[in-house]
Formats: sequence, C-alpha cells, structure tokens
Amino acid sequence: MADTWDNVTIPEFNSLLQMDPYLKQYEKDFRRRYGLFEKRLFLLEEAEGGFDQFTRSYRTFGVNRMPDNRLVLREWAPAAEALFLTGDFNGWDNFSHPYQRKEFGKWELCLPPKHDKTPAIDHNTKLKVVVHTKKGERLYRISPWAKYATQAEKQVIYDWVHWDPPQPYLHIHPRPKKPQSLRIYESHVGIASPDPKVASYTNFTINVLPRIKDLGYNCIQLMAVMEHAYYASFGYQVTSFFAASSRYGTPEELKQLIDTAHSLDIVVLLDVVHSHASQNTEDGLNRFDGSDSCFFHSPPRGEHALWGSRLFNYSRFRTRPVAGFKRKHCRWTTEGESLVEENLR
Repeated sequence: MADTWDNVTIPEFNSLLQMDPYLKQYEKDFRRRYGLFEKRLFLLEEAEGGFDQFTRSYRTFGVNRMPDNRLVLREWAPAAEALFLTGDFNGWDNFSHPYQRKEFGKWELCLPPKHDKTPAIDHNTKLKVVVHTKKGERLYRISPWAKYATQAEKQVIYDWVHWDPPQPYLHIHPRPKKPQSLRIYESHVGIASPDPKVASYTNFTINVLPRIKDLGYNCIQLMAVMEHAYYASFGYQVTSFFAASSRYGTPEELKQLIDTAHSLDIVVLLDVVHSHASQNTEDGLNRFDGSDSCFFHSPPRGEHALWGSRLFNYSRFRTRPVAGFKRKHCRWTTEGESLVEENLR
C-alpha cells in the first residue's frame, strides 16, 4: 500500500515543499490523503455523473417542481421505518401521503398537479416530514433540503414553509467580474443597524450597500445567512443548510440585496458553516431519521463539546452534499451558490 501512495502525484506539491521545507517529513501522509481524495472523487464521478452534479443535491432532494408542475419529493432517511408528508395541503393528515422506499436509504413521493394544473402544494404553506422509526416513534421533521423556515411570534420551534413563488425574483444585473484586488467588507445583516433590533435584508440593501461602495470596498462577505434557531450563535449552529435565514426577510429580498450589490460592482460571498450543525431535532438535522448518526458521527465523536453541536460524518455518501459541498462553492459565490444556487438566482 505504501508503494501505491508513493506513486500519487499531487499538483504543484514540490513547490509547496520548497516554500515550506518543514512539510517534507509529512510527504507520505500528504500523498496518502490525496490518493484517498482521488479515489472518493472517482466514486462520485462514477455514481453521480460528475462532482458538480453531486454538489447540487437540492435539485433532486427536498421538494422540487417539474416543468409540468408535478412535485417530486425525496429524502434520505436510512434508519426510518416509514416516511409520510403532512401539512396545510392535506389538512395535516399524518398518513395520506406516504413516501416510497428506494435504494440506499432514499425515499420518494410524487404529487401530481391539481385539476387546475397548479402544484399540489401552494407557495408559502407549512409542511412536515413524518418519520416512523423502528422503535415505534413518530417524529415530525423539517426536510434537510428545506428552502425556507420561519419562526412564528412567541414560538420556539421553526416551521418548514414551502417556498415556490409564482413570480420569483429575476436578477437584472450580471455577476461582477472577479476583482484583481479584493477589498472585503465582512457584514452581518442582523446587526447592520443602529436600532436595537434584528435588521433586515431590505435595510442592508437600501442603507448599508451604498456606504460600503462609498468606502471603496468591492466585496461583501455576509455572515449568518443559513437558517439558525439560536441567534446568539452568530450563525454557527445551522438548522437548515439550504434556507436563507428568515429572521432578516424572505429569499426574494436576499436576491434583491445580491442583485443590488452586483449593480454596484460588489462581489457577494456568503459565509457558510459546514463542519458542524445545531443539536435541534424538530427543526434541525439532528436525529432526522430517528438515529443518532444519520448525518453525523455517533457520540461522543459526533458531538462538538465547545459549541454544543453535532459533527458531520463525511464518510457517509449522502452527508457530503448536505454539508461538505459548500467548500466548492465558497470561493467565488456571487449569487448564493453556497446556499442554494437556483433559489437565489
């Protein structure tokens, strides 16, 4: 096996060793790790039709509307005994809409359009995935691929809200070219106001972006964009990885913020968290299918003691597009690709 790793070629590795000779003693381990990376990449290419397609799991999981207005819903819940969909659309019936079990822990439900050809689930209505476990539990969950989650006044738990506006926001301004010299203004929408309140995407668009432009910055890095139930975590205990935080406004208002930034030749980077997640169960990923290791390592390895959060198990095939894929899109994200590319376009 050692000979196999010795033959692994790492791009520009010799330049790295020349720049930092202290790394030379770890050369074999670098080659071993890179060899494992290439092997995993090959498996992804073979099984998913390409790495780029694999990173866009939101196009196949969660709720997706087809051109004929059929809704195709898919989830990954390998430890579940049965899955059902409930919500406003079926009067919160827990059993009328079962998912069909597919291979590799996947579940699927297809909903034909209504008689008037509109989607079976209306925009801005509430949903839940009902998970039945092998222990006989009935759990109510938000899809890990939910596009929008809101918290009603005086309510602790977030609700999954189906986001599929009939007239989505259309971007007007093209993505700015990559600047030769980055001048990044790190921002947090919620605290971007002198008032003692959580500020909004609209406030940032109208009042903050022009000031950033006037100060000579050509890039903003937005923090805490993915939905997180605990505001004091500063966005580091994510509950919904594919949903822009509703505490600042709607996804359409975030799109307008990004579009306005583009009109000012400001590149937009979305800060993402991909190493750990909130411990919340009813409105997070934790114990989604009833097990303690669906997307995460089992405790104690799967628990982040300092943050009080769960740690992803990247060796699981379906965990990678949920969490790890964001590394790829974090480099030059200017229209929300590090969250949900199609949602923010």
